[in-house]
Amino acid sequence: MRLHRFVAFLVLLGSVPEAAWAGAWTLDRGQWQMISGTTVSRATREFDASGAASEKVIFNKLFVQSSLEYGLTDAVTLFVAPEYVTVQSATKGQVPTHARDAAVEVGARVLLLTRIGMFSVQGSAKTAGAFDMSVSVDQASGRQAEFRLLYGTNYRFLRCDGFADMQIAERWISRPRPNEMTIDGTMGLWVTPRTLAMFQSFNTLSGGGGRAPYTFYRAHKLEFSIVRRVTERWSVQIGIFASPAGRNVVVERGVVTALWYRV
Repeated sequence: MRLHRFVAFLVLLGSVPEAAWAGAWTLDRGQWQMISGTTVSRATREFDASGAASEKVIFNKLFVQSSLEYGLTDAVTLFVAPEYVTVQSATKGQVPTHARDAAVEVGARVLLLTRIGMFSVQGSAKTAGAFDMSVSVDQASGRQAEFRLLYGTNYRFLRCDGFADMQIAERWISRPRPNEMTIDGTMGLWVTPRTLAMFQSFNTLSGGGGRAPYTFYRAHKLEFSIVRRVTERWSVQIGIFASPAGRNVVVERGVVTALWYRV
């Protein structure tokens, strides 16, 4: 497999969220929650520069992430999110390349307005992560800073409570990777008092400023999951996702599982 194609695959490991666990809402003062999730995914084709799913590839990924949040005040929530990834990737017919790495993201979310929905801002910093591996060009660091705008609101549908959450973020990433913009959305509906159905959309668009071999890329993922409240503190999530479109990224499909715990 050519090196620039392998790097293109690795870029998306650190670019697209595997689950939108935190929305515009903040935790109450002194409250905390922890969500630990695992994603298993694979791909057999790649979106080329024109967006066509053409070239055959081998791509298998295991992604593990935990998110720990704490309500410093009713309006300020702190969080830390360590993650680990291992990937096997190759062009069809070539010997697969194995790589792995870890990262930690830390930051804070601040609630600004509550009159018409919930409007928040979030800032974070992330260490070199899944895209920062010995096989990448110049052993490129994936350190990044992110600023995110979040809006959430509640609604009623068919006598069920629901919520909607929209997020847009700008990521400043160390070279040679380009900066990124992300646009994410979540629609959730409590279909029973203990069962939440969620439909989510994750979208990443690379910006300018990157150096070769990091070409322009974009990724789109759609995810559907069910969250079942087992006890007042514990919940279980299981979902599936797919990549319906993209450029210079793999056509990824996978399964997401997670445990939620709140105090």
